[in-house]
Amino acid sequence: MSTTVDTVVVGAGLAGLTAARRLVEAGRTVRVLEARDRVGGRTLNHVLDDGQVVEAGGQFVGPTQDHVLGLAAELGVRTFPAHTVGDTVYVHGSRSRRFRGDIPPDRLALPDIALATTRLARASGEVDVAAPWEHPDAGRLDAQSLATWLRRGAIGAGGVELIDTLLGSAFGAAASEASALYGLAYVAGAGDEIHPGSLDRMIGVAGGAQESRVVGGSQVISQRMAEELGDSVTLGAPVRRIEHRATGVTVTTDAGSFDGEEVIVTAPPHLAAEIEWSPSLPAHQDALFRRMAFGTLMKCEAIYERPFWREDGLSGQGVFRGGGTPVCSMFDNTPPSGSPGILMGFVGGAGWRKWAPRPARERGGAVLQSFARVVGPAALAPVGYFEKDWTAERWTRGGPTAVLGPGVLTTLGQWRDRPLGRVHWAGAEHSDYWNGYMDGAVRSGEAAARAVIAHSGGHP
Repeated sequence: MSTTVDTVVVGAGLAGLTAARRLVEAGRTVRVLEARDRVGGRTLNHVLDDGQVVEAGGQFVGPTQDHVLGLAAELGVRTFPAHTVGDTVYVHGSRSRRFRGDIPPDRLALPDIALATTRLARASGEVDVAAPWEHPDAGRLDAQSLATWLRRGAIGAGGVELIDTLLGSAFGAAASEASALYGLAYVAGAGDEIHPGSLDRMIGVAGGAQESRVVGGSQVISQRMAEELGDSVTLGAPVRRIEHRATGVTVTTDAGSFDGEEVIVTAPPHLAAEIEWSPSLPAHQDALFRRMAFGTLMKCEAIYERPFWREDGLSGQGVFRGGGTPVCSMFDNTPPSGSPGILMGFVGGAGWRKWAPRPARERGGAVLQSFARVVGPAALAPVGYFEKDWTAERWTRGGPTAVLGPGVLTTLGQWRDRPLGRVHWAGAEHSDYWNGYMDGAVRSGEAAARAVIAHSGGHP
């Protein structure tokens, strides 16, 4: 026996819960179906021994991310500034150097860094985030990797390696794996309809995308929405089949079948393509979704009795160039109370490929050695340590976002958000701005809810 609602929502992450919440506000009945035994998608709180939490998934918010910030405010969720007081440390080869600001103090690489950031800023400003394939030079840009495009601009290894450091956490991939057009569109999306996207905003802490964190951990936003929706959220219900007809949809899960007038699918595109569709997805859309595989990313966090590095005038932030360590970048992830002290490192892209297969003890030791390069030998003796490898999460399989290689965006990109009758799409990868971020997820959920309302004539 099936359950009937106005709209079925697949996925209880930020996008799905936002869409459901907006539809309920508009007077519609919803059922949110989540494969996991929890809500939150790519946001996940890790509970410490004292009951405080730290984020094992997406965590940062910043300027121009007004959709997720506005949602948090509606739910009574507060934010606090990420710790930025003190020096950042730049690690390259055998050297570790302290500096202030966002640009590493590498005298030999500085010209390449300046050229790379200037060229990225200028070229991304010419890309329409809603239709990057309409760029007058889209074909050439999409036919080459971002690394090739950078090198053709006379940018040397130093500039490309530092871009790879950024992309290791932003993409979970390297510049050689993303098309130049996709990379430029991604930078262009680091803003909003009023403020053009910029690399500075994308990589920055103060004034950038890493400016703030969520009190109680970012998963609390989804948890609060799920509490409001109550029995309308069903966990442990992976979707196996979606039948879509002119008169409605039927969604079949391990927890039963659900009928609705419309369905919003917020599962990652590469997982949405694995659902049995009747009728099948259009061939172009299916091909795109299967090519929207996620990058590879792991978060590694070490717990200390106190944030001792702050006493030495260090921010806890580190930038690692050249791939000699598993960590590409690190941050002070201490709770707002100020203790315990927590250091968090991203292991992404090439670093993940090298270190993920290693024994956990060996990998953890290498991560702590990386932390010690930034804050000193005391980092080698944490009181606790944990990792979250997002490639091992069955209903995510990577992170933090999809990476489109050469040739995909111009040939298939227009199919990303195209509705299929009563089937609508949402999720962080379906947002023009802050694609892959929490703000992008909320934006896409709101847009999907509006599309459903418009498609049904604006009536409950």
